[in-house]
Amino acid sequence: MNLEKDFTSQTLKLEDDYEGNVIATLISCNANTGNQKSVIYIHGYIDYFFHPHVAEKFIENGFDFYALDLRKYGRSWLSHQRENYCKSITEYFEEITIVINQIYEKNQSPIYLLGHSTGGLTASSYANFGEAKDKISGLILNSPFLDFYDSAFKKNAILATCNMLCLFYDYAYIINTLSPVYIQSIHQDFEGEWNFNLKWKYTQGFPTYFKWVLAIDEAHERLRKYSNIQVPILVMHSSASTKLSKFSEEAMQNDIVLDVEDIKERGAKLGNQVTLLEIENAMHDIFLSKESVREKALEGMFEWLLEN
Repeated sequence: MNLEKDFTSQTLKLEDDYEGNVIATLISCNANTGNQKSVIYIHGYIDYFFHPHVAEKFIENGFDFYALDLRKYGRSWLSHQRENYCKSITEYFEEITIVINQIYEKNQSPIYLLGHSTGGLTASSYANFGEAKDKISGLILNSPFLDFYDSAFKKNAILATCNMLCLFYDYAYIINTLSPVYIQSIHQDFEGEWNFNLKWKYTQGFPTYFKWVLAIDEAHERLRKYSNIQVPILVMHSSASTKLSKFSEEAMQNDIVLDVEDIKERGAKLGNQVTLLEIENAMHDIFLSKESVREKALEGMFEWLLEN
């Protein structure tokens, strides 16, 4: 499938927020039939939808495919907005509810959420607390961001700093906090296979806003304390994690963004119908891994979907 030719984008006008006008973007596969099961893809942080190969597999397996570029990300970023900024994960619930209701009204069929990384955190939060959560039939998580990849001491120090600075300014930030190695490992201009917009998925990352860090921590803690998702959940993760300051082959066969042990531990507690699926040599975005690895992941995911 071709991202430009085989998909249609719909701009969703949302309620104004503290920065002004807000939109989200619903991307629909042109091959959708409108009368079968559906999946809604939710991207991660410093991310957007650019995965037509994933959509194609869903279409081949009898699903309609949709993706959502959340507010202030990718196709939904407006020039007056701070990129990827939020004060709470629940801000995204508005567009997710709109899309779920729109698809459900049309298809009257099961809907699955597929969340990657921070999108997995958002999808998990919505499946617990979202307005239209009862219309969700299952949750698929691709390396979900369920805890920070830091020691408890470092995490607590970071959070204390964020809390202090945000007392004075909601938009306090720091730059160059993210290693460029991950983008280098996936983009075709460097060591990777994929072509995507580097203005939307930037090599060095956007400014990391302290308020965003606090919003993520709040979502982590809320899931840790209260998560009780009532639908089947598939948690997919790599077989290993590592941290890299410069590119090496390890970047192509490890999660270099999150700790897979955190994913397994916290993912298993999201609900009472959780399946953990380890993918050997997977990258952080499992569906951007080497072909043999991602094919194994897709095969495992559709086997799970047949049973759930």
